[in-house]
Amino acid sequence: MNRRTLFICLLAIGVGVIASFIAQALLALIGLITHLAFQGRIGWTLTDPAHNSLGAWVIAVPVVGALIVGFMARYGSPAIRGHGIPEAMEQILLNRSRIPLRVLILKPLSAAISIGTGGPFGAEGPIIATGGALGSVLGQWIPLTPDERKVLLAAGAAAGMTAVFGTPLASVALAIELLLFEYRPASFLPVLLACGAAAVTRAIFDGFTPFFSIPPLALPHAGAIFACLPLGAVVGLVAVLITRAVYAVEDAFEHLPLHWMWWPALGAVAVGLIGWWQPRTLGVGYGNITDALSGTVLVGSALWLLGAAKLVSWTIALGSGTSGGTLAPLMTVGACLGAALGHAVAALFPQIGLSPELAALVGMAAVFAGASRALFMSVLFALETTWQMPALLPLLIGCGAAYLVSILLMPQTIMTEKIARRGVRVPTDYTADLFSQALVRDHASHAPITLRATQTVAQVRAWLEVDADGSRHQGYAVLDEVDHIVGVVTRKDVFRSGTNPAQPLSSLITRRPLCVHPQNTLAEALRLMTVEDIGRLPVVSGANGSRVIGMLTRSDLLKAWRERHLDQTVMGR
Repeated sequence: MNRRTLFICLLAIGVGVIASFIAQALLALIGLITHLAFQGRIGWTLTDPAHNSLGAWVIAVPVVGALIVGFMARYGSPAIRGHGIPEAMEQILLNRSRIPLRVLILKPLSAAISIGTGGPFGAEGPIIATGGALGSVLGQWIPLTPDERKVLLAAGAAAGMTAVFGTPLASVALAIELLLFEYRPASFLPVLLACGAAAVTRAIFDGFTPFFSIPPLALPHAGAIFACLPLGAVVGLVAVLITRAVYAVEDAFEHLPLHWMWWPALGAVAVGLIGWWQPRTLGVGYGNITDALSGTVLVGSALWLLGAAKLVSWTIALGSGTSGGTLAPLMTVGACLGAALGHAVAALFPQIGLSPELAALVGMAAVFAGASRALFMSVLFALETTWQMPALLPLLIGCGAAYLVSILLMPQTIMTEKIARRGVRVPTDYTADLFSQALVRDHASHAPITLRATQTVAQVRAWLEVDADGSRHQGYAVLDEVDHIVGVVTRKDVFRSGTNPAQPLSSLITRRPLCVHPQNTLAEALRLMTVEDIGRLPVVSGANGSRVIGMLTRSDLLKAWRERHLDQTVMGR
């Protein structure tokens, strides 16, 4: 944490405000396209495309939108395909967090067309991707390091999610669990401030109200809380099946003898047919989630039909490579599944006290926790969008069970499978850095062999050729007449061809001595070795830091790492 971090925080606040306005513009654009495509009039608010009078012509609307998206992807940027988060991960891991400017323009436009013409996606995925692109582009215009640009990318993505749902804490958790790949103040503080700025800006347009307005939940009894464990496990299993289904469909499209530009249109045929049969599957469907969570609007077979139809429609559409998100469709399926199971449990085992409303909320969060493994984001999202604090413990248990099932049954997630197939390794474990905890004094070699600056090259060569103990080292500290270090020489320096054997050892020293102190960490030593491209560091002490008391080498660092690895893997060590 330093002044540079403060600068990044200020930039992140600006990104958060701008991302909020972009989110409002995108939502308005989706509303406009939906009104024009399904009602034939101009309107700027999000509307439900299920309320249309097109009849069978409704099948053609998603196809037209998908054709436009396909052309935009082929002749604009292929990066607009998909739901955005895997693509952002890939840019962070492989491309130094650099996203082209055209993605910032084409991604929201293509998503608005896709969703506005009935695509079964939520608006939040494209907005998250657009916010990330905003942060990345700003980080390219302003001279920033790749690490700082990554922070701005994550801040923009999290701010975009906050701008839609009003969920700053869940958005910060999303950034930490899926984008930053680390947990440190210099990374998450700018993200937090960006989300705070986005939340305040959103309140100007939408006020401070829960995104899903549902009746208050009663405090659950112990039986209902424990029932969330098997409920979460079942939903986690479904999340695994959903993830595999999405990529099975994507693989099927890969085998088609057509250019990928046409795949979204083929997927849109299924979207249109299902939308003709089940109009609720069209569009963002936030109202479907609210109805499922309410426990009374959607009941019985309606829950199963909507959940299954939305799943099939969204799976085919996403697998076809069009532009859209995963959060709202997944949570629609999870809420419907949870509510349906909750109704069944309430009918068969009323003594447990599990309400369909609570089951729906747990199902909504658990399906995303299982599919994406963004565990804490899923819990916080459910709480922030409904303001139902009595559900905290059931959500933790249900999402934890889904998370466990996902880890046991699925090596990758819905977010990482695509890029893992391209050979990208996505970090999953955030552990304390061993080298930041270990001190030089505990791993350096003490009482090192030293040489004198006045010795000649010939003398040192002769000594190295006969002294078994000395010759096994590759580098030596060189001391002056008062035992102060003047530099380091290596065997390679001593035996370099063309060197005059009569010259003193001090003539081989070409740079000032780079040293560490006993209280330095191995991380500081490793950083110095890496920056200066050296393989050993004298360990010094004394008032002026010139008395050599040890030597730290790359081998010492590897040995420390090996010991830590054995502590983690060898039983009883």
